[in-house]
Parts: sequence; structure tokens; C-alpha cells
Amino acid sequence: MLISLRPVTVDNFDLISDLPLLPQQRDYLASNDYSIAQASFHPAILHTRAVYGDEEVIGFLMFVSPDADDPPGHYQIWRFMIDHRRQGQGHGRAALTLALAEIRARPDARSIEICYKPSNANAKQFYASMGFVEKGLDADGNDMLAVIQLAPA
Repeated sequence: MLISLRPVTVDNFDLISDLPLLPQQRDYLASNDYSIAQASFHPAILHTRAVYGDEEVIGFLMFVSPDADDPPGHYQIWRFMIDHRRQGQGHGRAALTLALAEIRARPDARSIEICYKPSNANAKQFYASMGFVEKGLDADGNDMLAVIQLAPA
């Protein structure tokens, strides 16, 4: 299966909205609908992508460009999900590899951060295998922050 990242459009919005998570995964992610709505208010910094396997929508991703409150070149991945029926088949790894490449290609990119619930052992293992290094809990103490450092801070 060929994995690609494509823009979220009127043609694939419903498919992205309908992507299911397992019940135990629902506490770990904001809904795709909420993420797309959020991005519509901040299109200059919130970038949404549909994850396709061949011609089928199988996931969703949203990353954030730095704004005035962020360190220069500090990108963040706020949302990433793969349809539970497609998990464990390498599609998430392929999609995240594409997203990381897209961010790395930006001339100002210096770091890429992701967060996840500390209780989510699968996310911890997966993101570590992709090169993310834990740096501690966020300011609220709710989410683990992990980063890929591309250039000196």
C-alpha cells in the first residue's frame, strides 16, 4: 500500500471525520472534526493532512508552524491518528516519516515536538522508534513532550 499525505478538502472531510478509534484510544486524541475546525481559524500555522493508503483515507495528521510565542523553527505535531483497522501494518510509521520529511524541508525547521499521554505506552515506544526523545511533562503535567532536535536550539 502506497502511503501519502494530502490536503484536507471538502471531498475527503467526511471520510476523515468518520475514521474510528478504539474506545481505549479516544481519551488520547482530540476529534478529527475539532482539529480541522481549529485549523480553519489558524490556517497560517495549523496544517492538516489526510493520510491515504493508495486511494483510501486511513488517517489524519496536523502539525503546527512556530508563531511569535514559540522558539524560532520549533514545529509541533498536535494530532496524528491512523484508523484502528489499519494500525500495526506500518502505515503510521510511513505517514509520520512523510510528515517529518515535510517539516524538515522547511528552511527554518530546528526542532519537531510531539506530545502524548504518559500512560500511552504504545505512543511512547512508537515515537521513540521514530527518533523523538522525551524531555519531560508539559507545564500542566498532563502530557509527555518528546522532541527531535534538527539544529542547535
